[in-house]
Amino acid sequence: MLTPAQKKALEPKPKRRNKYRAKRVTIDGHTFHSKKEGNRYVDLKILLAAGRISDLKLQPRFALHAVAKDMQWVRIGYYVADFQYLEDGETIIEDVKGMKTPVYRWKKKHFEIEYGTPIRET
Repeated sequence: MLTPAQKKALEPKPKRRNKYRAKRVTIDGHTFHSKKEGNRYVDLKILLAAGRISDLKLQPRFALHAVAKDMQWVRIGYYVADFQYLEDGETIIEDVKGMKTPVYRWKKKHFEIEYGTPIRET
């Protein structure tokens, strides 16, 4: 006979909802964090097919660095963008945002200073 605690452990756990109510979506085998991000991917694929953009990358990862006491660069974390592509010969880093968290704002500032490239928000 099972104890109440053992019975509870065997019950299926309810699905956890996203903190910001975003719903994940899968398109072309890629899972996106929100419908908005998935829709932007579809738009970018159309622009890619039309030749208006090129070299589309999903979830590019950039190391973030700081200078330590001994004046050496030290990796302190990463910024993962939603998309990276070339538009008119210029590299575009794009992030689809619904909610701008304090951590995102910090990483955005840090990335733009370190890499000298603005992040396009859609």
